[in-house]
Amino acid sequence: MRVLVTGSSGQIGTNLALRLLRDGHEVFGVDKRPNGWVGSEFPTLLQDLAGHYSAFPGGINGVEYPEVDLVVHMAAHAKVHQLVRQPHRALENAIMTFNVLEFARGRSLPIVFSSTREVYGDVHRFEEYAEEAADFAFTESPYSASKIASEAMIYSYARCYGLPYLVFRFSNVYGRFDNDLARMVRVIPLFIHTMSHDEPVTVFGAEKTLDFTYVDDCVDGIVRGIDGLMEQRVVNETINLAYGQGNTLVRAAELIASEVGVEPKITLAPSLLGEVTHYVADTAKARQLLGYNPRVPLDDGIARAVAWFKEHREQHPEEESISSETLVAADAELGWKTEATIPERY
Repeated sequence: MRVLVTGSSGQIGTNLALRLLRDGHEVFGVDKRPNGWVGSEFPTLLQDLAGHYSAFPGGINGVEYPEVDLVVHMAAHAKVHQLVRQPHRALENAIMTFNVLEFARGRSLPIVFSSTREVYGDVHRFEEYAEEAADFAFTESPYSASKIASEAMIYSYARCYGLPYLVFRFSNVYGRFDNDLARMVRVIPLFIHTMSHDEPVTVFGAEKTLDFTYVDDCVDGIVRGIDGLMEQRVVNETINLAYGQGNTLVRAAELIASEVGVEPKITLAPSLLGEVTHYVADTAKARQLLGYNPRVPLDDGIARAVAWFKEHREQHPEEESISSETLVAADAELGWKTEATIPERY
């Protein structure tokens, strides 16, 4: 297949592109920044998808796209608290989805969309959240609202224009290609970086329970979905992709400390505005429709993540000297109060 991946320079996009290439497919990426992980492994168009562009059947904003068989739309502003402080970025997420949908509609292409467990909100209504449990009335943040709006656009395009889709709701994906801390601070690589220097970390929410998903499991689910969509076996479905087991953020921090060989120094603080504090995915639908079978529990995944982090730092020793102060400055617009503090987001 020939697959267009938006957000192809991000963590999931990069891992997905490499998996598709290994499986013998062609990949064309679109992102507003170059891929700092794998360089020129696949062609990437540098383009911001968030503009109000006129309709153009051959691509977006007058830029001709190559012939493809499928679109995987992952491009989004994904920092939850950035969107709390800058809600116009949530609108940009919806605009990106609209632009990609218009391209897909013009070419009659099926689309795979990356949504998030944020759409379920923070109501402790269920132990395991099934797909039908999402309700816009429980929206916690502009980010979750942008994903709900994007899902609604996709469903409307399916009904009005016959556009085939799959929507995947991810949960706390971590692992390979997630440690570009100067650009986007994520909790697992941040804790690895900080604890490797034997420094303290802060966890917002002592009982916060999340469903951490190792990136290879996530990508395997996406690929299974792509195959099912293209073979018309699995069409117009919304599916949770996660490991299916809850772990506290405190436990994740303790596992990281063990892997890097230090005693954990953990400060507890209240959860932040817009936080989802409890989520465990119901993965029955993914298992039934896709044969999805996640294989990497958190204990194993943290070990893999730390090993990859160390290997990457050996190849890029200049990143080792990044201080907590630098990371705080990089995210200063988000208003983080202490060093090495940020909640995990998709």
